[in-house]
Amino acid sequence: MLTLSTFEEAAKKVKEVTQETKLIYSPNFSKETGNEVYLKPENMQRTGAYKVRGAYYKISTLTDDERQRGLITASAGNHAHSVAYAASKYGVKATIVMPTTTPLIKVERTKELGAEVILAGDVYDESYAHAMEVAEERGLTFIHPFNDPIVAAGQGSITMEIVQELP
Repeated sequence: MLTLSTFEEAAKKVKEVTQETKLIYSPNFSKETGNEVYLKPENMQRTGAYKVRGAYYKISTLTDDERQRGLITASAGNHAHSVAYAASKYGVKATIVMPTTTPLIKVERTKELGAEVILAGDVYDESYAHAMEVAEERGLTFIHPFNDPIVAAGQGSITMEIVQELP
């Protein structure tokens, strides 16, 4: 079960690879919604998204053996980039299974970040199934893009910054 201390720990850990993004007040969205709306430009992270928070935190919690066996995930974009980048920070190999329909620019970016890319399946669920097969065959550690409380804690670490800046 996730607790406040889990998010605090995650926020501290992800500072190693993220930059704190400042909230930006949006007068247009505020007017449209009748609420005070702020934007948090996580697109300024090295991977272009907040997903790096979850990937890095998850990898930080793995044992040395789990990391050294190599990592694998299934994703068509932000999580793929994030696992590739986070794995490179730990000096371990990442394999990313992406749908065959993934735009070439996303495939190339994932490779630039140091990952092996396998194109399999037309949709995410097919890529996921293939990633699980490859993980089993090669003995790799699977990093789920969303169905993992540790990944969620890492991604949710963004709230610690929001609460500090806008209590």
